[in-house]
Amino acid sequence: MSENYVPLYRKYRPQTLDTLVGQEHVKKTLTSAIELGKIAHAFLFTGPRGTGKTSTARILAKSLNCKNGPTIHPCGECESCKDITNSVPIDVIEIDAASNRKVEDTQNILEKIQYVPVHGKYKIYIIDEVHMLTNHAFNALLKTLEEPPENVIFILATTEVHKVLDTIKSRCQRFDFRRITTEDIVKHLRFISDKENINISDDALFSIAKNSAGGMRDSISLLDQLSLLGVSKQITSDDVNAILGRISFDVLYNLSEKIISSSSNEAIEILNDIYNSGNEPLQILTNLSEYFKNLLITKNCKKDLLSELTGLNEPQIAQILKQKDSLETQQVVFLIERISYYIKEVKLATNQHLWLEVCMIDLANMTENSSLLELQNRVRMLEEGSVSVPAHRTFVEKPVSRPAPVEPEPIVKAEENVIKNKNVEKTFAVEKEEDDFTPPPVSKKSSGADIQTLWKTLLSNVKSPATKALLNLATPVKIAADEVIITFKNDKLVSQITTTNKKDMLVEAADIMFNQKGTSVIVRLPQQGDRAIAQTSTIPVETIVELKKNNEPKFVKNEGSSVLDDVPEAKNAEHQKQENLDNQAKERLESDQEKMVLELFDGKYIE
Repeated sequence: MSENYVPLYRKYRPQTLDTLVGQEHVKKTLTSAIELGKIAHAFLFTGPRGTGKTSTARILAKSLNCKNGPTIHPCGECESCKDITNSVPIDVIEIDAASNRKVEDTQNILEKIQYVPVHGKYKIYIIDEVHMLTNHAFNALLKTLEEPPENVIFILATTEVHKVLDTIKSRCQRFDFRRITTEDIVKHLRFISDKENINISDDALFSIAKNSAGGMRDSISLLDQLSLLGVSKQITSDDVNAILGRISFDVLYNLSEKIISSSSNEAIEILNDIYNSGNEPLQILTNLSEYFKNLLITKNCKKDLLSELTGLNEPQIAQILKQKDSLETQQVVFLIERISYYIKEVKLATNQHLWLEVCMIDLANMTENSSLLELQNRVRMLEEGSVSVPAHRTFVEKPVSRPAPVEPEPIVKAEENVIKNKNVEKTFAVEKEEDDFTPPPVSKKSSGADIQTLWKTLLSNVKSPATKALLNLATPVKIAADEVIITFKNDKLVSQITTTNKKDMLVEAADIMFNQKGTSVIVRLPQQGDRAIAQTSTIPVETIVELKKNNEPKFVKNEGSSVLDDVPEAKNAEHQKQENLDNQAKERLESDQEKMVLELFDGKYIE
């Protein structure tokens, strides 16, 4: 390194409070303290790195020890000012607590504070990274810090104030340094660039400022590194990304487009191009996460704040606004969460490229299946009280006697047609009785099979036990010959049915039930209005076709017929036994459903 070369962050370190970038609250308070002569014996400067803590401590030391001081405009020419500028430890001693953290080091400091200053009015101790001191060192400093000699001032600086003992903090005037805004950093970088004749674009300066996370020192150091490229051409944001190992905005935009459109093949192709360019998997995922963070900000913040919050220029903001309506806010948050998950996996994995490709495929599929619109509709339905309950039951405060349930699978076994006719006549008599007399205050008995009964009948035709177990988690909405609709509360369960052969088994079961081919079966999440569909989803029991094991129908009775033909002969006692078993199974089904709804709404039966 040339003897005359001084890094830019040292060359342009502020020398007065006026030249300190940002930290207006700190400048105003210290200026008033110096002008009024109210100088504390101990200060605590805390904040992120590169925000001016040490520089402010030196400026304060200059202002107090200048031959014209205390003054807010130190001359910079006297012996005290020169010693501080050149870091000569005569009256202002800078100590790095990270390497002088033992109690012996603290005691060495305390032994020397009795000496009077040589050039200035105060002996000032600047202890950087003070949180690194041990508890014993803190305790040794405690008494002196509370009541130091009249001409001694302590200035403590730290990036982790929570590690400083409360007894130390309570004896200091505390100043919290904030992150410098991107706008202030860009202005200062432009000032330095003009001074040093660095040919750099505004976009590149903006990229530098955004990458520094509010630290001026990091920004100036990066500008110093980039200045070597600005001799023959203008430095652009692409150069900044190359130095930082970041992926360009255009590449991230193209990759996000493939993810949003669920084009996993094309997303993998772009990913391989990025990976082959030398970018590490962790870096790729981090940049992609930041891109979706900017998309999230674009969707939810005012347009005049986007440039400051995202660090993007106007053309980039206009480009990302095109994706604003492609995803829901919840989907963007979900994508960021999944990327964070894969970042953790990549850090621990031996084959990082494998996990990177898995991540891309997962993200591409997620945007297609993670819409929460239907879930929001379901929540709205619950808030409005539109909860789907069986249409054949009314819940009241006291239990009342309920009519016998309709048989889900009517199998009539009789020896003579006379018995059949008597059964039919009995059915008509019951219906007439219900018309002639006032019924009790419960729901009227359905003239057909209710939705739960039809659903049980359909499930009985499903051949696979695993598929039947999964379908038991579903809620039937409509079961008819023209259309069958069932819903699941979880979109993963919907996907498990629709993307496998389980749906084919469900269609086959519906075909058997309705004695037809190609029944329309819809599997989806719940929607508003499902209750009304379920209430009307009943069909006459007589239209249900019961097949034997050899797929030959046991009976088919059209609506309006009064006699059943081709029924196998059986004893009346056996028929009664079968009927009792079916009624008991139906009662258990209804009991479970009623129990579920009663628990949900904290209800009970009333008359």
